[in-house]
Amino acid sequence: MKLFHWLVTAPLALVLVVFAVSNRVVVTITLWPFPFELQTELFLVVLLSLLIGLLLGLLIAWIGGSRARREARANAKRNAALQREIDGLRAPPGPTLPPTALPPY
Repeated sequence: MKLFHWLVTAPLALVLVVFAVSNRVVVTITLWPFPFELQTELFLVVLLSLLIGLLLGLLIAWIGGSRARREARANAKRNAALQREIDGLRAPPGPTLPPTALPPY
């Protein structure tokens, strides 16, 4: 599994480094309604845009999976309760007292 990780990560890192070195042109970013200008290199704009998109996608997927996580927690609780019940039924019965040893009501 580590080999697969490195076979994917190393070429991807190399591509990102080559992309960053090849796109060092300075660009100006403006946010239209605001009087804000930022001059930065093109590769930073592209890579930060990808990172923001990735994080937003992860957040949306996490929010979308909340129902499945809630159902999994409920199922885990139910399974634990059923396992406790099974363990209780499988336990050998304790010593019983003869009927004469029981206290009167």
